[in-house]
Formats: sequence, structure tokens, C-alpha cells
Amino acid sequence: MKIGIPKEIKPLEGRVGLVPEACGELIQAGHQVLIESGAGSLSGYADNDFQSVGADIVGTAEAVYEVSDLLVKVKEPYGPEPEMLREGQRLFCFLHLAADESLTRRLQQSGVTAIAFETLSVEGALPILAPMSDIAGRLAVQYGTTLLHHPQGGKGLLLGGLPGAERGHVVILGGGQAGGNAARLAAAMGARVTVFERQRERMVAMRNLGDNVTALYPYQTLIDDLVSEADLLIGAVLIPGARAPSVVSRQQVEGMMRGSVVVDISVDQGGCIETTRPTTYEDPTYQVENVTHFTVTNMPGAVPRSASQALSAALIPYLKRLALPDWHKDSQLSGAVNLANGEIVYPALREQYL
Repeated sequence: MKIGIPKEIKPLEGRVGLVPEACGELIQAGHQVLIESGAGSLSGYADNDFQSVGADIVGTAEAVYEVSDLLVKVKEPYGPEPEMLREGQRLFCFLHLAADESLTRRLQQSGVTAIAFETLSVEGALPILAPMSDIAGRLAVQYGTTLLHHPQGGKGLLLGGLPGAERGHVVILGGGQAGGNAARLAAAMGARVTVFERQRERMVAMRNLGDNVTALYPYQTLIDDLVSEADLLIGAVLIPGARAPSVVSRQQVEGMMRGSVVVDISVDQGGCIETTRPTTYEDPTYQVENVTHFTVTNMPGAVPRSASQALSAALIPYLKRLALPDWHKDSQLSGAVNLANGEIVYPALREQYL
């Protein structure tokens, strides 16, 4: 099979679909791997790194799309990419179609079979999404910490506090992979952390992070009370394949103190905070009633080398299976199909768009 890896073209997206070592495994399995020239440069991989494992370097994205049977990307098709796809091809990448009807319709027209990283589930876990959620959770705290600094328009607060000064309060909506990583980092920095979570085992894990962490069931009255006093509010609510529910209203955000910060990791799926709108790293923040919002849709793209390595390690076992002729008999892969030959098949998307 011809497996193509085009260069990512979303603004400031530096990740690459596969690192050279992963390409080498596919080539050893008998597949041909085609890489667009420069696809790995921002992740620290030169064309000759891919050539050294047997991959073929292709000059343009159009050429990659034209000859490939299976396309491996990081982010969803962007700009002119949907029109380069065709019926009979398989596309394996993050899609987040619940938040993008326009892209969904364009992919329908292409006739492609699209399998989403974020809907590949193994016993309830999301193994390909997980490492990117790890990164996004940590970045949410790192960026949030910086945005609380006065020169960035923040309230001038040191998130972890220090003797003689109060700790900052981090409120996290969701204690899963992303929210859990955000809580771990915020707690390690010394902040006061409140995590809202429905599942008891996750609540226990969050509580065990330290005495500065509180885990609560997301009763609306509690959310109402604590959002208003949050210095850093992090949204990390996920329903696989579906649009994220709105948990915090515009009115609640407007009630936050001037200079507070909102980071909505759920923005890829539409966001769980009403004031969320997608941004890119070219212009990552905006203000709503003097509250800074950081809502970049490809947060792990800020650390492309780390992210590409972690992503490749997570997806290569499934990609090897996807490249087989009878891949559709694999329940995990077939369950991750969002569109089959242009037809919407994923239940949450069918409910939303049909």
C-alpha cells in the first residue's frame, strides 16, 4: 500500500504525521511511504532522515494526495486539502467534525473514508488522543500561568504563590486525560486546584495529587460559585466524536475578576465555555470583559518534536492494521470511522448532521 504523509499547513502547525522510525516500520512491513518534502522540518526531521529509512520524498502535496491509498495527517484537512481527497482513499488523522459542518460536507463530497484519531476507542480509552491530551493539559497551565503576568494583561499573579502571598486558584472542568494533566502540573506548582469531575475514580485520582487539590461533582451551583473566583479556568470536557457541552456561560465568564484567564482545551470539539471561539498560534488570545481567552485549536503544535514522537508511538500499531486489506473487520478501527466513502457513519455525527 502507498501511504502518504503531506506537510501540515494549518497556521504554525509543526507536527508531522509520522516520525522516520515509524515510517521505517511500515516500509519493513512491505508498504511504500511517501513524504512531502519539508513535512518534518519543524519537528526536527530533515528529508534525509526519512530517506535513510527508505521513504520516498515527494515535491508537492498534490503529488502525495494523487498517488496515496492511505493518507496520514495530524490535523484535519485544511484550506485546499479536502478537494485533493478522492473516493477509495483512507484518511487517518484528527478530524473534530462535530465542530465543523463545512469540513464535514466537503469530506462528504470527496467520497473519502475518514478515520479519526479522537474516536478510536479501546475499552473506553482513547489511545491516540491520549498523548495529545497529556500535552494540551500541561500547556494549558503553562500558557495560563504566563497570561496571568501583568505584561500579558493578566492580574499580576504568581500562580503557585509564595510565603506572604496567596496562591492562585485553578478551576478545571473535567478530570480526564487533559484535565488530569492540567491538575497535576498546577498542583505541583503550588496552586489551589479545584477539579470538577463526574467519575468517582477520577475524583479519587485528582484528590490524591495533594492537599491543595479538591475534586467535586459538577453541580451547577458549585460551578457558579467557583468560576467567579477562578484565576485560571481550564475547560477539558470531552464526549468522543460529539460537540462539547457548554458548561460555563458568558454571564459566568463576565463575573470573573479582571485579568483572569480562560483556556478551553475543548475548543476542538466546539468548546465547553460559551465565550470560546477557535484561534490559532498566529493570534492565540482575545478578551471578553477583560478576561483573557486562550483557545488555540492545535495546542500540541507548539511542541512539535515532542508531540510528533508521542503521536507516532500511539498510532503506529493501529496504522499497521489500517493498512491491511481486511482492516474494516477490526472493530476498533471500524468504530473510529467518521465517514465511509463520503457517507457519515459515526453515530454522534449522524445525530448532529442528518
